[in-house]
Amino acid sequence: MARPKKSSVLDFRILCLAALILASLVAIGVRLWFVQVKMADYYRSRIQGSSEVTVRIPSVRGEIRDRNGIPLVTNRPSYEVDFYLPDLVSGYRKQYGQPPIVEFRAKDANGMLHDRKEADIVQIVDKTIIPRLEQLKVAEPYNSERLRTHFRNNTLVPFTYREDLDFSTFSKFAEKDLGLPGVQVNVRPVRKYMYNAMAAHLLGYVGTARDINKLPDIKDFNFYEPDIQGKSNVEFYLDDALRGKPGKRILKKNAKNQLEGEKEVIQPTPGANVYLTIDARMQYITERALRAVSRAAAVVVDPNNGQILAMASVPSYDPNKFIPAISARDWAVLKDADADPLTNRAISAFAPGSTYKIATSLAGLTKGLAKASFTCNGGVSYGNTFMRCWIFSEHGGTHGRQTLTEAIMNSCDAFFYQYGNAAGIDAIDAVGKTLGLGEASGIELTNESSGILPSPTWLRTTHDERWSQGQTANSSIGQGYVLATPLQMAMVAATVANGGVSYQPSLIHQIQEPDGTSVRRPEKIRGDLTKMNNLTPDQIELVRKGMWRVVNDTGTGARAKVPGVTVAGKTGTAQAWTDGEKDDNAWFIAFAPYDHPKLALAVLVQGGKAGGEVAAPIAAKIIEESLALEHGYDPDIKPLDPGIGNFKAVDRVDFKNSTVPAQLSSTDDETSDSTPADEEQKQSKRKRTDVAEPDIRPDADSHRVASRAEPTPEKRHNFFDFFRRKPKEESQGQQPAEQQQKKHHFLFF
Repeated sequence: MARPKKSSVLDFRILCLAALILASLVAIGVRLWFVQVKMADYYRSRIQGSSEVTVRIPSVRGEIRDRNGIPLVTNRPSYEVDFYLPDLVSGYRKQYGQPPIVEFRAKDANGMLHDRKEADIVQIVDKTIIPRLEQLKVAEPYNSERLRTHFRNNTLVPFTYREDLDFSTFSKFAEKDLGLPGVQVNVRPVRKYMYNAMAAHLLGYVGTARDINKLPDIKDFNFYEPDIQGKSNVEFYLDDALRGKPGKRILKKNAKNQLEGEKEVIQPTPGANVYLTIDARMQYITERALRAVSRAAAVVVDPNNGQILAMASVPSYDPNKFIPAISARDWAVLKDADADPLTNRAISAFAPGSTYKIATSLAGLTKGLAKASFTCNGGVSYGNTFMRCWIFSEHGGTHGRQTLTEAIMNSCDAFFYQYGNAAGIDAIDAVGKTLGLGEASGIELTNESSGILPSPTWLRTTHDERWSQGQTANSSIGQGYVLATPLQMAMVAATVANGGVSYQPSLIHQIQEPDGTSVRRPEKIRGDLTKMNNLTPDQIELVRKGMWRVVNDTGTGARAKVPGVTVAGKTGTAQAWTDGEKDDNAWFIAFAPYDHPKLALAVLVQGGKAGGEVAAPIAAKIIEESLALEHGYDPDIKPLDPGIGNFKAVDRVDFKNSTVPAQLSSTDDETSDSTPADEEQKQSKRKRTDVAEPDIRPDADSHRVASRAEPTPEKRHNFFDFFRRKPKEESQGQQPAEQQQKKHHFLFF
């Protein structure tokens, strides 16, 4: 009997449904196999990865050494307590439930203010972390605003709660199991400036990056510890060479989301070691000599290649105070100090006074004035102004008729008023340019001043005035608008010493890579008086002879004499004012020994009465001890405290232990050049150098919440709670402890 048509259709549908179910089961089976077998390793790594945290280890900076390999800057370990803030929040959420919330206003990408909400990280730390640290007696106050700002802007970067722990405190952290999610004791390398304040204005200091979120590898780690960056001077200029390659720490998490130790450490690669041109012994000698005064600078160079052998500035500072961070209060005191210890006076511009007459002398020689002579009658009149010579202002006398070498020896202003005008301002500027005046030298330091090499074009552009003979006369003696740095004037002395070659000064001797290979910095020549200004060796020798007479004849620099060494130099005392008060600059530039120069230097003393009485003895001290190094003299280098600054006038410098005989004191002391000063100069205010900020640690605030008790953990409910019978209400007098002891009854029992 044939089956009904309707039954056949039903059977077909059942078969289709069965096939569909079978296909679905097969698909599910294949998918389960793929997930559980094929992708097993992947998900296993994901599970493992979720229990690990990667932390970037900052690179270790290379050392900075002197030319002989003496370490000036090294690294030391700093033990610190870090808070991994996302872990603190997640740990709080798992243990106590929803974290406390704080509202704040923030700008979006278009600068519009919006109300935002975030976890109150300060309450979380105060209620869960600090009480535990207080039990261990290792808690310290901190700045809550700094913590909030860090959580809001640099979540990936661990927040440093305490740094530079001493051994006793570190031991407490290391021995105790804190049991706190997101709290770790870490060690990181920080800078150590071996001789404290010595060479601080050369070496510079370091700090963390300002805009961490823009660093290229910020997303490669769960937590990011950035490299220390150079902020000023050599640390800044050679930051790329000094920085190495970062490493990585892999930390393990336990089931409670707590960091419980390291799984693996990939050590960072150290940076290159930088060798400076300075000689640490000469640097120490120079710094110690400068501490005879309160505001001064000195630069010592090798005249045969332009390498800086020593550079110092007082007052000074100790860059170790910036490591790991300086308190906001201490930074304010240092930054706002009246004598401005952060400024490197060796590369700051001042009126050079009579030391500038060396440049003027060379300019006159380019115009054929080698045999010219001029008469000093106490001064020279230009228009309605009588420009006096210093000897007339001090003693009412005159120098009479003089040649070039005599005028250099006597530092006669009246001679150079006339000589400079005979040469012309264009010739003075041309020689000045060859010598490197009026432009930055390019030395590897921050905030170098270019000085001013005034010209008719410059005056018209900057002051809308016409040039005059009086201004040429003023410029000829290093006054008026002329400004130069001690570094520039040391290079002037070096150029005369070596016969006319103007080198570009340099602080970098060589860079040594971690694999031991070294790259030396070649010397660079920026100008040559014989080629660019057509001066002959005999003409340059005239200027050298004049500088010899300054020290060894009856000149103004007799106190720069050094027994057994022939010194040539030039004194200078320039008019200057600070906040409306007279504050002259005492100068001395020199080179030695005369026949085969090994050193050239410049010394500047602010508030000095006369270059011959104040700056020259300091130069003599530096020359005497520096050249004695070749004969076995050991200055016994020790760490130096910062030089202290003040505004007391300095009439005379006398090193009691010096071997320079007292009878060599000059009887004709050049004082400040008596050229008219305008009211603008007299009322000039002190200009502070803009310096990069180090890491500043804000002062702790009184933010602690009223209750220090830990929050109550959130009660977890399970399936059987639904079937529990609620206990009867107890009397109000019953104690909570008694309530907790009551038995729970199930509905079915």
